[in-house]
Amino acid sequence: MTEEPNDHQIVPPILPATVSEPLSRAIGERYLTYALSTIMHRALPDARDGLKPVHRRILYAMRELKLSPTGGFRKSAKISGDVMGNYHPHGDAAIYDAMARLAQDFNMRYPLVDGQGNFGNIDGDNPAASRYTEARLTAASEALMEGLAENAVDFRPNYDGTLEEPVVLPAAFPNLLANGASGIAVGMATNIPPHNLHELIDACLHLAKAENSDAVRDDTLIELVKGPDFPTGGVIVEPKESIREAYLTGRGSFRTRARWSVEDQGRGTWQIVVTEIPFQVQKSKLIERLAEIIQTRKVPLLADVRDESAEDIRIVLEPRSRNVDPEMLMGMLFRNSDLETRFSLNMNVLIDGRVPKVCSLKEVLHAFLAHRQDVLVRRSRHRMEKIDHRLEVLEGFVTAFLNLDRVIDIIRYDADPKAALMAEDWSRRQSRAASEKDYVSPLSLPHTDDGLSEVQVEAILNMRLRSLRRLEEMELLREQDEL
Repeated sequence: MTEEPNDHQIVPPILPATVSEPLSRAIGERYLTYALSTIMHRALPDARDGLKPVHRRILYAMRELKLSPTGGFRKSAKISGDVMGNYHPHGDAAIYDAMARLAQDFNMRYPLVDGQGNFGNIDGDNPAASRYTEARLTAASEALMEGLAENAVDFRPNYDGTLEEPVVLPAAFPNLLANGASGIAVGMATNIPPHNLHELIDACLHLAKAENSDAVRDDTLIELVKGPDFPTGGVIVEPKESIREAYLTGRGSFRTRARWSVEDQGRGTWQIVVTEIPFQVQKSKLIERLAEIIQTRKVPLLADVRDESAEDIRIVLEPRSRNVDPEMLMGMLFRNSDLETRFSLNMNVLIDGRVPKVCSLKEVLHAFLAHRQDVLVRRSRHRMEKIDHRLEVLEGFVTAFLNLDRVIDIIRYDADPKAALMAEDWSRRQSRAASEKDYVSPLSLPHTDDGLSEVQVEAILNMRLRSLRRLEEMELLREQDEL
């Protein structure tokens, strides 16, 4: 018999058995695990709702805080803290940066967060600290989460198993293409431009109405979705054939130029005004580059540049003389500055939430529509189950009203009213009020199949006395007919 260790005895720790393994295999397996985690849980968006996990968790946490578009704002620090504590155990700075981007109308074609305060600007200035800014959801983000309360999508435990979070959002519109996405994973990356929502919906409707969606021609969809629609505007100068190839293969690029016009100042003088700049170009750095071009005389036709922007972009370019050709001047600036950029398309997404794949435009729309079909079927089933449950309860209420005296007798005199109500035969109407001495419990009589269900009995026992009015009975019958 072994002795129990006392305070003075040293008990050696139980060490796990040592396993020998080649270093190359050990490192390879561990790096592969890390790579898969980065691809699936951080860098690549889901084709169904167009979101990465951090964005999905931010929107869901804001929904749990009841930050509706018509409600009040809450401090961004509170939102970041809730996201970090409940769903996303990473740095609060990274969470706040992701949330701030969702509120920037120069980054998001359809912002998902309504920000109040300094959330950064197109000049490249950073947002104010999270303790100063406030935020709430937008109508677009509400549309992404419409149906969460109706079993539209699956839920999974959060990182510590205390709460649940949605695996994917119901997504009432194709957010992946509407707002775009970008990310760098291990060995792969994604870069998707924003698109016009009306064009995307037209393409989705065309696919949905087709008898065989697989037979729909890609060219038809490309005619409906003509190209990217950047939040900062600009003009796409890429040939149609190049755009078609990019959407067919999921890889390509779009050349984008600033939108400009010539402003007449009278007496033969003029100036060029730039009103839209390419996507993801910082205005302050663009102005610095133009000033450098003037200083180094790379473009001798340009004399001066001024930034007269307020809420809208207004960059003024003054020519060296009135005889300069505006087209020639802008052509030289397009070659030497970010007034013309190239946006690379790499439609690499998690097509079903798990498998990364470079998809064509048609494949991405297919993935969204398949998800929407699943969401709508699940929501419809949930609503039908609620209607069936309510009809069952109403049937019990009507039975109780028709046999009101007997129900009151059972509740008043029986030791176990729940079991007695379930055992009672309600096939014949009973309206005589019993006294305590002539009351007979249904439990002492032979059991019949015409009793109330457990759901109906629970509803009857929880019913308020004020509901026993004649008017209430008529309302129940009307509600039953409507359902």
